[in-house]
Amino acid sequence: MTTVELRQLRYFVAVAEELNYARAAARLRIAGPSLSQQIKALERDLGVRLFNRDRRSVTLTGAGSSLLPEARDLVSRADGLQHRARQLSGSKPLRLAYVHWLPPDLSARTSAVAQVHTDPWVAPSHTQAARVADGSLDLAVCWVRTGDLEELGLRAALVGAHRLHAVTSQKDLGEVAAGNTLLLLDDDTTWRSWNTYAEQVTRATGARAAWVSGSSLTGQAFFEHVRRSRRPVVDNPKNQDAALPPDLTRVPVINPAVYWTWSLVWRADDDRAEVRAVVETLRREPAELGIDGPGAWLPGDDPHGRQGPRAARRSDSGD
Repeated sequence: MTTVELRQLRYFVAVAEELNYARAAARLRIAGPSLSQQIKALERDLGVRLFNRDRRSVTLTGAGSSLLPEARDLVSRADGLQHRARQLSGSKPLRLAYVHWLPPDLSARTSAVAQVHTDPWVAPSHTQAARVADGSLDLAVCWVRTGDLEELGLRAALVGAHRLHAVTSQKDLGEVAAGNTLLLLDDDTTWRSWNTYAEQVTRATGARAAWVSGSSLTGQAFFEHVRRSRRPVVDNPKNQDAALPPDLTRVPVINPAVYWTWSLVWRADDDRAEVRAVVETLRREPAELGIDGPGAWLPGDDPHGRQGPRAARRSDSGD
């Protein structure tokens, strides 16, 4: 007798609600070809066709429309069962901290698999990673290097990435080569991760660096540095979505496109099911975020780069 997996029903519901494989794949955080294969496997197992699809559209078949309410109900009941089981087990909420960025839909994605409490103390990456290592936290979203993971006994999953831009007063500039930019470093220890990263960018691309002080990497002080600089100034991740004054503009950095990654870290010896579930729920693939493209750059010790542990695991598995 053929067994239908709950995971396949989730995929069916997502495609049925989006009526677009690309959007459904992004919502489920899986690759598009994998989603298509799973839907075909489900159709084969059920013995009915669920979707009519061509290059331009996806629609439900009569059988798909009839089965959709039952599939939704099964998925909902399974989620409710997991939630009730967690309540009965008396498990404590997982403690998660961050620097200044979190996945925008974190609560919606984790609520079905674990209770997650977001710690109110926003601190630098090295501080949050150390708090996970010493047991003060269960999880943290931060920037880490492969060496940090080894030293602290942590593991990391990719959960986000920012393609960095540069800010300039040159209105006719559409983009700027990385080697023609300036990166500001701050002698305040709260910027330790950024300083390490920025120094790697300068060595790899030929960009220039300048040390500043007095919280000059954000706000009006940063904008004044941009106005005085003859080079576009690379914006740090904390500023990437900040509104700019009308006399400044943000332009892409190219040759290469420079990326900053966000990792979800947890203790390597923490094998709790709820921790693993949260990690897998939030994990993103490099291709989804554009960091594995031929024009993309990551530090050589980034755990999600081509030379990082993730790349090594892919090589070992034959993928």
